[in-house]
Amino acid sequence: MLADEVKKAVEVMRAGGVILYPTDTIWGIGCDATNEEAVKKVFEIKRRADSKSMISLVDSADRLARYVRNVPDVAWDLIDLATTPLTVVFDGVSGLAPSMIAEDGSAAFRVTGEEFSHELCYRFQKPIVSTSANISGEPTAKTFAEISDEIKDAVDYVVRYNQRCKEKHEPSKIVKIGIDGQVKIIRG
Repeated sequence: MLADEVKKAVEVMRAGGVILYPTDTIWGIGCDATNEEAVKKVFEIKRRADSKSMISLVDSADRLARYVRNVPDVAWDLIDLATTPLTVVFDGVSGLAPSMIAEDGSAAFRVTGEEFSHELCYRFQKPIVSTSANISGEPTAKTFAEISDEIKDAVDYVVRYNQRCKEKHEPSKIVKIGIDGQVKIIRG
């Protein structure tokens, strides 16, 4: 089932669609993070101002390095040593949809190791948007069952994998790492 679901989700994203999928943290609304039109659909679904940036998932450090010009050594250390999912905001990002990059040139990435999202990122070969599956300002859904029908109906494809999982998950921790290696905690 995992392989079939990954294949279908990749097809939908390659066509510019939006998916609802399990990640290494909570369920996410996702799309091709390099496709501006797809990213705009995600902002519309969430009713979120496009001035608020979203996270991109990648499958590996190699893929991350394709979008971040200079990854400080401390970032690799933090990613390697993290015992829970860690999102890192980097400066000097390029190659993503313009609305995925903040005015200061930064963007948030997380290298995922969870089975489904890792395989999805690996097969898609580009960063995938990962934003919480809720309307902006509403409580974050911690399981698939908590996701509103409004969200489920708004996406182009709902991944069937792992929907019955009852374990409640939390959003990732977020840190910003400047080019000089200075670390700032955004969400602990």
